[in-house]
Amino acid sequence: MRLSCLHRPMLGLILLALVAGCAPSRTLPPVSAPVAIDPLLDPESPEMTGEAPALFKVLFETTAGDFVVEVERALAPLGADRFHRLVRAGYYDGTRFFRVLPGFVVQFGLSGVPERNRAWRDASLPDDPVVASNVRGTLSYAMAGPDTRTVQVFINLGNNARLDGDGFAPFGRVTGGMDVVERLHAGYGEGAPRGAGPLQSRIQEEGEAYLAAEFANLDRIIRAWILHETEGPPRDEVDP
Repeated sequence: MRLSCLHRPMLGLILLALVAGCAPSRTLPPVSAPVAIDPLLDPESPEMTGEAPALFKVLFETTAGDFVVEVERALAPLGADRFHRLVRAGYYDGTRFFRVLPGFVVQFGLSGVPERNRAWRDASLPDDPVVASNVRGTLSYAMAGPDTRTVQVFINLGNNARLDGDGFAPFGRVTGGMDVVERLHAGYGEGAPRGAGPLQSRIQEEGEAYLAAEFANLDRIIRAWILHETEGPPRDEVDP
């Protein structure tokens, strides 16, 4: 049986459909979701910059009990801004009180996550003018000279007004639970190499693995979170 010219176009369409049906199906690669960047690994991220409220309180839940810190931005604006962002992002959660010297200071702020330590090591803040004094219960940033504040903080356990002249600018104070601060584990003393406590450079590089293995008795922050914040003037202070 011969096909007329009228039927040949139809035959071509049928053959084309058959060939297309036999060809392997082509699938597009899946669209990759954007990778979320941990703001604690990027000090310049929007989550880690910006002004703090005029006054805010932070509750520290620790292995020794709870204490409350009140921060007044007017005392040290740059320091208060950073502290607010760090607390809100959970930076201090899980960190150890690695230097506890009775009558002097309690120091914390080196992360148990080495990648975070590397991210913040050079994220220095310009100095704030010293407005308040380093009396018992106040908080200031640790530093190694002018304009070197990053994330380490200390709580004064005594009247350390002599630190005022060295540029340590208090930005807040303990308003509740000072007895908890004073019973944080102090058995290791000063940090190495001057004492038997942990070496800060090893905390920087090894984090919690180093502290848990060699200084397991150090108390730590379970969680720190914003308890209250306001744009108004400071309320009456509570004796810690």
